[in-house]
Amino acid sequence: MRQKASPSQEAVPLPVKEEPKQTKPAQVGLQELLDSLKSLEDDIGQICELTSEEKRVVAVFFESFLKLMQPLAKTMPVSPVALPEEMGNVVQANIDPTGHLMILYQDGQVELRDLSEEAQRDLMVSVIKDVMPKFKQLTSAHRLKIENRIEFLSSVTKEMQNISKAFSTATT
Repeated sequence: MRQKASPSQEAVPLPVKEEPKQTKPAQVGLQELLDSLKSLEDDIGQICELTSEEKRVVAVFFESFLKLMQPLAKTMPVSPVALPEEMGNVVQANIDPTGHLMILYQDGQVELRDLSEEAQRDLMVSVIKDVMPKFKQLTSAHRLKIENRIEFLSSVTKEMQNISKAFSTATT
């Protein structure tokens, strides 16, 4: 004789997990594929043209940067906070007229990066954004220095002319 299971012994059905339905990727028609490839070809052509133009612009920029900076300063400071975070713990950075960025890290390591290189373009933009406003201060300071020299030399020259006139009058 079979015993009837008590309610606490009855098998409780487990919830059935439904497998996620896998959907097939939508099939791309031949014309859509060809249009996509044509668009890709156009993009690649534009990238080539833009890269070539960027090289020319960078070359002209650094030529002008050299001419502008050489008479004013040997280097210009670059704020470490202007540099990308992925560079790490930069303590000090300076750019020279040739476009080389000298970086001093917290651990004492020194690195030199040529900002005219294609791989350094994003860093170059960050540095330029920090340095360009500093040119106004640099040129103003340089102008003031020249004005002070001229004022000094003019005063001294005027006195020397007076002494020279007095001396030539006395000797004649």
